[in-house]
Amino acid sequence: MPVTSKLPTEQRQSSLVAAALALAAQRSPADITTAELAAAVGLSQAAVFRHFPSKEALWLAVMDWVHAHLMADLQAASQQATPLQALRAVVLAHAAFVAQYPGVPRLVFQELQHPQPTPLKEQVGALMQSYRSLIRTLLQHAADSNSIAPESIETRAETLFLGCIQGLAMQAMLANDPSLVTAQAPALVDVVLTGLRHLKSTPVLATTPLFGASA
Repeated sequence: MPVTSKLPTEQRQSSLVAAALALAAQRSPADITTAELAAAVGLSQAAVFRHFPSKEALWLAVMDWVHAHLMADLQAASQQATPLQALRAVVLAHAAFVAQYPGVPRLVFQELQHPQPTPLKEQVGALMQSYRSLIRTLLQHAADSNSIAPESIETRAETLFLGCIQGLAMQAMLANDPSLVTAQAPALVDVVLTGLRHLKSTPVLATTPLFGASA
């Protein structure tokens, strides 16, 4: 439905970002045209390019929005009584975000397929690094509180948490059902946390890297 009122530039840009995410929930971001984006917010194609000089600039703005809002949600979720409770809450908050915005994993997986660096791929990498840093901090707190073995930190277990969400997102995309992410995340994170607690009582396993040699 066309938008007839004149809105501030930032509001128009926010509307275009929201439209891009909504369209990406339905199909590959690479297939979304500026004409579709313009129609979604009631603008002409020329007007879209007045707000974003290129499609890449628009998707960069989308990833900026995702980074800021996802990490804000995860930081809020991490404010729990214990580190293990915080880890569980963060994973569930991540799952909820992915279920609410299914276009995000489509955009992330698309960019990770590029063999060469691109600005958008670098932003995806920065988001993943922010996520890993948060998880690693919580894992360190868990080790400091004797909830998990200190050796667990050396297994790069933060990658396992990220992999859980990525795997659930892929399954949800295959089934075309974003709700699968939130439905399956609680049991999956409980398995991961049980494994980390088990490492504490199994010293032989605790010295065996879960993901190969450390980089």
